Amino acid sequence: MWLGVSLFSKSFAQNSPKTDSAFVLRPSQVFDGQELHKNWVVVVQGERITAAGPASSLTLPQNARTIDLPDQTLMPGLIEGHSHLLLHPYNETSWNDQVLKEPDALRVARATVHARNTLLAGFTTVRDLGSEGAEYADVGLKQAIDQGIIPGPRMLVAGKAIIATGSYGPKGFDPAFEVPQGAEAADGVDNITRVVRDQIGKGADIIKVYADYRWGPNGEALPTFTLAELKLMVEVASSSGRPVVAHASTPEGMRRAAEAGIETIEHGDNGTPEVFKLMAKKNVALCPTLAAGDAILQYNGWRKGTDPEPARITQKRNSFKAALAAKVPISVGGDVGVFTHGDNARELEMLVDYGMPTLEVVRAATAGNAKLFHLDNRLGRVKEGLLADLISVSGDPTKDISAVRKVRLVMKGGKIYRQR
Repeated sequence: MWLGVSLFSKSFAQNSPKTDSAFVLRPSQVFDGQELHKNWVVVVQGERITAAGPASSLTLPQNARTIDLPDQTLMPGLIEGHSHLLLHPYNETSWNDQVLKEPDALRVARATVHARNTLLAGFTTVRDLGSEGAEYADVGLKQAIDQGIIPGPRMLVAGKAIIATGSYGPKGFDPAFEVPQGAEAADGVDNITRVVRDQIGKGADIIKVYADYRWGPNGEALPTFTLAELKLMVEVASSSGRPVVAHASTPEGMRRAAEAGIETIEHGDNGTPEVFKLMAKKNVALCPTLAAGDAILQYNGWRKGTDPEPARITQKRNSFKAALAAKVPISVGGDVGVFTHGDNARELEMLVDYGMPTLEVVRAATAGNAKLFHLDNRLGRVKEGLLADLISVSGDPTKDISAVRKVRLVMKGGKIYRQR
């Protein structure tokens, strides 16, 4: 249950440099987060949208700057549902080496570039789900963007994800050595309560837990936390107005997460019709992260488009179709960081390829993600009173998803970051 939307949204809304500029945006069409409208104009004053609709029905402000956007669709800024700004592609440096060998200062410096590239690609908000060994550097990165020190998207951050002792990595070292982990261990009632509260106190907007991981006898994925432990995390986090999200790929890990009241399940590779039916019943969303698994298989030698699809891809296609058939809410997020930041549109393209209608993908990446992340009273729509997080793209993304790559204008909080 969500108990602190107003507090959360108020804090999130501060993530915008103040501006007194006024704009009249004249695109060929406006996608408002749900539907497409011809011959609309959008008025922005300061950091907010003050009007949107047919030009004949609006009173336009004097001295506003008019920006014509011919052959373009104006739409809400895209929302990335699963990012790791402190990671970079694994074919450049392995995850183990990033966690163990790269200094946090280096990772933060690289992350500032990732943040800029994400914003310029039209993703004006990201949900960053774990610093992966960089402690609370994601909290600091968010603060730097909030304060206008660096350009970047609005951020919801998880800090250090929560793992069960012994389940995560890096692994493979002499047991006599305590190797730094990519997340924070918590076990049992007292320790889980302390860790969740500590993460909240250090700036986490979201609590992320690994509900299963590859720690079985033969390295297979198996559940980590008990249902009671997951329910405790949700209870403690929700009392402070924060959601819990879960990494889970096994049917049992997913079942426990859904029963515990977790809001989104990340990956869900081996989800079954039965577990997706449960998720739909409990309104638990799936963030399928199609692009990450696709990228990793290519790093491992799969020649996409030439070689037959690996069994993992076939399994993922089937599980995603089962989720759609069960009408599970879909969160758009690619696990970007596994692949290149700024290439976030890759996930949207793959969702269409895997069978999700194009219009539904664009809705999910804007108004849908905003609603799932409790931000719909601030952004995700082209609507009077909401924050002016807007992009324009050449073409019509509701018919051709590749149009989301053709970003011509990026505005966040009424400030223009890209115009071409």
